[in-house]
Amino acid sequence: MEINSTIKTRDSQSFPLQNHEHMRWWWAGGAIGAAKKKLQVDDGPPKHQSVGLILGVTGLVGNSLAEILPLSDTPGGPWKVYGVARRSRPTWHADHPIEYIQCDLSNPEETESKLSNLTDVTHIFYVTCVTANKYTDAENCDANGKMFRNVLNAIIPNCPNLQHICLQTGLKHYFGRSLVGNFVCHESPCYEDLPRLDVPNFYYTLEDILYEEVQKKEGLTWSVHRPGTIFVFSPFSSMNLVGTLCVYAAICKQQGLPLKFPGSKNVWEGYSMCSDADLVAEQQIWAAIDHLPNAKNEAFNVSNGDVFKWKYIWKVLAEQFGLEFVEFDGEKLSLQEMMIDKGPIWEEIVRENGLLGTKLEQVGVWWFADVLLGFEFPLDSMNKSKEHGFLGFRNSKNSFLSWIEKTKAYKIVP
Repeated sequence: MEINSTIKTRDSQSFPLQNHEHMRWWWAGGAIGAAKKKLQVDDGPPKHQSVGLILGVTGLVGNSLAEILPLSDTPGGPWKVYGVARRSRPTWHADHPIEYIQCDLSNPEETESKLSNLTDVTHIFYVTCVTANKYTDAENCDANGKMFRNVLNAIIPNCPNLQHICLQTGLKHYFGRSLVGNFVCHESPCYEDLPRLDVPNFYYTLEDILYEEVQKKEGLTWSVHRPGTIFVFSPFSSMNLVGTLCVYAAICKQQGLPLKFPGSKNVWEGYSMCSDADLVAEQQIWAAIDHLPNAKNEAFNVSNGDVFKWKYIWKVLAEQFGLEFVEFDGEKLSLQEMMIDKGPIWEEIVRENGLLGTKLEQVGVWWFADVLLGFEFPLDSMNKSKEHGFLGFRNSKNSFLSWIEKTKAYKIVP
């Protein structure tokens, strides 16, 4: 017999576009966000509490995990949750019922001091990274590798009940730049079993560390999750595309300018994919607690399951901010250059609309938006994930709208 359990990740009244009241965890007829799994009726409630440790709890997927895991009907629960982040806890994160730990994971002594006493952890969700655009690929490999090792060195020897490690990497697994600067990429669609490219890639570094470290504890399993461009509410993240575009739209509105698309013609007209942050979190939880071996010791792509064109999504963005929609005129712009002197305008917007006090550099990740909208990236395949039992999906347009709504509701943008 299949047992249904409904889970809500965003308030269905405040954010109706995502239709969370119909999101099912256990598969029963194809509902949104479904993960396929069979349980026996006499299994009863879980005998042991799951204890999750989220590394990067204020980031792209960490915030979704912090919302979902503590809910009463989340699979594997009841969950006790620790959340770790480098910064102090932001106000928009304060209502999640988790134990918040401020820690610089790049510091081995601080990581050991603050994490080694969390001896009850059963599941690790590693959803953080260092991705400063000023770093070289080799420097990113070194910085991220050290940070991941610091966490595993503090947790694995001290947590006798540790069962599973979820490592989040990304679609960049399938492309990169060689040591001589040439861009190399697998052809679309990208499958999880494609060979690694001969490029420095910190995702490869993290995977190698994971494979090495799990050998130190018998029975410890792992999963790797590879999202693409993540649609999310995460105000201070260095990879928050939706929030960045909302800030750009608000500035255009303030200046009475049309909302020009700053990317390339190929991206404007071509097909793109994205990954809803809640969907990524759902796949990780499924992989972490699935009692069958389907999700164990496997890597999974995770995207919404559809494709979209930015020429249509851009119109949605314009409508949400009451802006004139204009077709792409062929001119590739640079948001990083356009926004250099817009700090005072953002201060006006914050003051006039009673928004959360932020600086433009906190909420506008211009270089990241320039990269994502300026280049065509490969598309992935969700076949492996579905074949192994995770059947979740999202409508990307609705996902985009929902995260805009949340960004407005928390008064990040007007």
